[in-house]
Amino acid sequence: MVKRMTGMAMLMFLAAGFLCGCGRLTRQGEEAVLEEDDLHIENSVSVKAVQEISRNGEAYTADTLISDVANDPVFGDYGRLIFPADAGYYSGDTLGSLRLTWYSNINPDKTVEIVNYMKEHAEAEEPIFFDIYSAQEKAADPAKEDTGLFFFQGNPGEKFAVCNAGGGFAYVGAMHDSFPHALELSKQGYHAFALIYRPGAQTACEDLARAISFIFEHAEELEVDTDCYSLWGGSAGARMAAYLGSYGPAAFGGEDLPGPGTVIMQYTGHSEYTENDPPTYVCVGENDGIASWRTMENRLERMAALGIDTEFHKYPELSHGFGLGTGTVAEGWIEDAVAFWKKQM
Repeated sequence: MVKRMTGMAMLMFLAAGFLCGCGRLTRQGEEAVLEEDDLHIENSVSVKAVQEISRNGEAYTADTLISDVANDPVFGDYGRLIFPADAGYYSGDTLGSLRLTWYSNINPDKTVEIVNYMKEHAEAEEPIFFDIYSAQEKAADPAKEDTGLFFFQGNPGEKFAVCNAGGGFAYVGAMHDSFPHALELSKQGYHAFALIYRPGAQTACEDLARAISFIFEHAEELEVDTDCYSLWGGSAGARMAAYLGSYGPAAFGGEDLPGPGTVIMQYTGHSEYTENDPPTYVCVGENDGIASWRTMENRLERMAALGIDTEFHKYPELSHGFGLGTGTVAEGWIEDAVAFWKKQM
């Protein structure tokens, strides 16, 4: 087993390794072109300097200003991506008052837990964020500035999941729809990545394909097992997971890699599928006015008829965007989903 690396040593190792050149996607109309380029990694000296500034800072609370978290020097340039890049899609000044468009079940305690997890690991010099595009690619396409992978580390050698938040392909609601899932998966020992992607169905799928390629390329350094990885998503994020499950990373400009071993989907009206789709788990509320549970159930019934393993759950009196479902009839669904994933391993 590869010896576990933590802190700045790992970050510096990654910086050296990533500069060898990895596959890159460049947006060209409706196509994505794969090209060789360098991956941008933050300067380790600068990272250490800003970490020292906030090392003795107090833990965040529900009363902490959102702006104080986003601008905390410990996070460097990526702190702003903890919250939606377009501020028009969230409201509230503090962590406790944070609200996201189309989501009504945000748990302030979980929000505080997530940002304190990030702060603790960043202060310990453990990498929690990776760029998936180089500085040159970002300069060519400024929208790529608002992308990246937040890393919730599991046990060495464990399998990985990529969690994709919803937001109607207008913004990325990670604080409710992917960060909580990634954190819970890491608590169970799995490596979990939460993707911050460019809005738009095509660009979002391209970014997910790029993220998967990134993880495969650096699996040894990240200490992840790439076999039977899973893709998770809610709403728009579920569509992304489904598309990559149906067609694989290469169809969206990524490397020619295996598709996911399992797809976990929450509340989306996605109906497209193929005979090659992976095992799929679905959960949705009966009162969802955005994503019809009947559409989701019908899709899984057709997939099951092809011999694809599926599992479907609908919850009474539950609306769109319940996330982890804490305090609702859906609470505990994530354990069921993990059990479904484990069955495929």
